[in-house]
Amino acid sequence: MTEHEDIAEIRRAVRALCEGFPGEYWREKDRERAYPGEFVDALTHSGFLAALIPPEYGGSGLKLDAAAVIMEEIQASGCNGASAHAQMYIMNTLLRYGSEEQKREYLPGIADGSLRLQAFGVSEPTSGTDTLSLRTVAVRDGDEYVVNGQKIWTSRAEHSDLMLLLARTTPREQVAKKTEGLSIFLVDMRKVVGSGMTIKPIRTMMNHSTTEVFFDDMRIPASALIGEEGKGFRYILSGMNAERILIGAECIGDAKWFIEKATAYAGERKVFGRPIGQNQGIQFPIARCYAQMRAAELMVHHAAQVYDAGGNPGAEANMAKLLASEASWAAADMCVQTHGGFGFAEEYDVERKFREARLYTVAPISTNLILSYLAEHVLGLPRSY
Repeated sequence: MTEHEDIAEIRRAVRALCEGFPGEYWREKDRERAYPGEFVDALTHSGFLAALIPPEYGGSGLKLDAAAVIMEEIQASGCNGASAHAQMYIMNTLLRYGSEEQKREYLPGIADGSLRLQAFGVSEPTSGTDTLSLRTVAVRDGDEYVVNGQKIWTSRAEHSDLMLLLARTTPREQVAKKTEGLSIFLVDMRKVVGSGMTIKPIRTMMNHSTTEVFFDDMRIPASALIGEEGKGFRYILSGMNAERILIGAECIGDAKWFIEKATAYAGERKVFGRPIGQNQGIQFPIARCYAQMRAAELMVHHAAQVYDAGGNPGAEANMAKLLASEASWAAADMCVQTHGGFGFAEEYDVERKFREARLYTVAPISTNLILSYLAEHVLGLPRSY
C-alpha cells in the first residue's frame, strides 16, 4: 500500500517524537502509576493533538484518517496514546455541535496546550454501556444547571481541565423516545473540582489514569450546554464512531509493535543451535497475526474515509474496532508465546503492552455489543437488548 506523502510524513514525525520516550520512560510511569504528562505535552506542542481542530482556531484541520495514523504510530512506537486519545474523539462533538462562542473560547487553548480536553463522562456504575439508562441529572435553575450523579471509568479526569459530560435533563418517562432527554455539557473542571465535583482514582490492571467522578449539586453555567437540550445522545453518536475508529487505529499500531517485536526476537533467539524463527511453530502464528492485522487495518482506514466523506459509518466503525482489537489481542498473545519466559520480564516491554492491549476487546465498547449492533442494524435480526 503506497501512502500519500503527507501521511508518510505524519508517520515519520510521530516516530521521531516517540523516540524521545523509550521503554524505560513507560516502564517508570507504569511502576509509579503516573500520568505521562511529558509525553502529552510533547504531543500537544508538536500539534498532533490539535490535528482535527480547524486552522482558524489554531489547529491543523486534518481529517480523521490522518488522526488515525497519528494514534497508530504512537502505539506502533511502543508508546501509549491512551494518555491523550480522548482529546481527538471528544473534539468531534464540540466541532460539530458547539456554538461559535464555545469554539472561540476553548479551541485555541486546547490547540496550544493551555487547556486539556481529556475527560469524557458517560459510563455509570449502574448502567455501563446502557447509556440511555444513565442516572446523572442536570436540572435547569435560572442561568445554571445543577448536576447530581456519578460517572465511572472517566479516564484522565485528574489531568484534564475540561470534561464532556452526558446527563439527563428530562426524565426518561417524560420523553417520547428513549434517545431523547439527554444533554451534553462542556464542563470547566477547574471551577468545580472540590465544589460539587469529586474525583477518585481507580487502580486497574494497566496504568490508564481512570477514575470515578461524583457530582453533588454541582453548578455549571447554562452556557456549558452544547447544542440543543435533550439532543445529546444524537450528538455523541458520531463522536462514538470517531472514538471506535481511532481506538481501532491504536490497536493496529499495537499489533504492528507486537509483530515486529516477535519477528525480531524469533530471528535472534537460538535454541538447539538454530533460530527459533526457523521453526514453523513460531513462524506460522506470527504470519497469521500479520495477515489478521493487515485485514483489520484496511477496515479501519475504510471506516475513517467513510467518516471523512460525511457518511454514517456506524457499521464500519464498529467492525473496525472489533477486527482491530481482536487482531491486537491475538498479536499480544502470540508475542508473549514467542518470547517464552522473557515475555513476562518487565525489561522487554511485552508484558506492559500485553496488559494494555487486553482492554480494547472490552472497552470503549465490548465485542458482544458490537456483534449485537451488526446483527440488528446490518443483518436485520431481531433486537437482542
